[in-house]
Amino acid sequence: MDGLTIIPGLIDAHVHMTLDPKIPSLKEQLSQSDDEIRAKMRVRAQEMVRSGITTARDLGGGRWLELELRDRINRGEVAGPRLLCAGQPLTSKNGHCYFWGGEATNKSEISEVVDRQHAHGVDLIKIMATGGMYTKNSQPGRAQFEQEEVSLAVEIANRLGYSVAAHCHGTEGIAHAAFAGVATIEHCSWLDTQGSRAGCDKDISREIARRGIWVSPTINAGWARFMGGDGRFEAHIKKLFKDMKECGVKFIASTDAGIPNVLHHELSRALQVFASLAGLSPVESLLSATTHAANALGIKESTGTIEVGKDADLLFLEGDPLQDLAALQQPVLVVARGREYSTRS
Repeated sequence: MDGLTIIPGLIDAHVHMTLDPKIPSLKEQLSQSDDEIRAKMRVRAQEMVRSGITTARDLGGGRWLELELRDRINRGEVAGPRLLCAGQPLTSKNGHCYFWGGEATNKSEISEVVDRQHAHGVDLIKIMATGGMYTKNSQPGRAQFEQEEVSLAVEIANRLGYSVAAHCHGTEGIAHAAFAGVATIEHCSWLDTQGSRAGCDKDISREIARRGIWVSPTINAGWARFMGGDGRFEAHIKKLFKDMKECGVKFIASTDAGIPNVLHHELSRALQVFASLAGLSPVESLLSATTHAANALGIKESTGTIEVGKDADLLFLEGDPLQDLAALQQPVLVVARGREYSTRS
């Protein structure tokens, strides 16, 4: 294979392996049997690794089926990327994704939810610091926990050796997550308490940067639909990123794969959209999905760069992604932890 470009394998920092992106109905999602979900996940995992994704962080499921998949991949029984799994996200009573079983109404229950994930062997803890878009009666702009509660969850998780990812749409919840010292802030939409799009709070952004917290904005390929038109939404998003970058905030690539119409294997397509909206150069975009993502996820000793002693997570390309990120979309060969995956029939 002469004349190819080799880069580290790609990392998607936010996926949901148990969710079927072709099913928009939450009721239908939750009605799937465990065996149906297992069968679909095996296909998704194979598609992901063959597309160049060698690591993915799963940030929520209800029955720990994604942990089963993680372990089967680790044992070499099925093809797929390295998975880091959070299990049941910690949420408020009837809060965002309450149906996954992580509800807590007081400090004792917060501890119980974290302990339950620990007992199931998760890799990190997820907290829903605000409401979300896909839970009925949930309010994305409002915090689901007080500052003291978020800080307690982080303290308990850290004591057990876990980092914390915080789902945050609203500014109030972003602040709680930042001052609690989470590892990553997911979405970071800067909504006001009414759910309207507000501007970036630069004081909070500077705190995020000061603490070394990474922002995982979950921009998927479908966000291309927001580009163009009257340009107002696109301009708003670009300004948010510009303001955050000026405050020193750093970003990692993520897609929220599994939500409606967001396919698990399309990170390479998403990176082009992410680069455009966030004002990233090709090398910055690649770093967000490799080196920086590995740092944020706590796995930089194993992956994220091509170095002696690290796992062989490699992507072989015909083109040069530093010139055109579209080169990522048709890899010739993928190597994940030393195992080769041909992408051509």
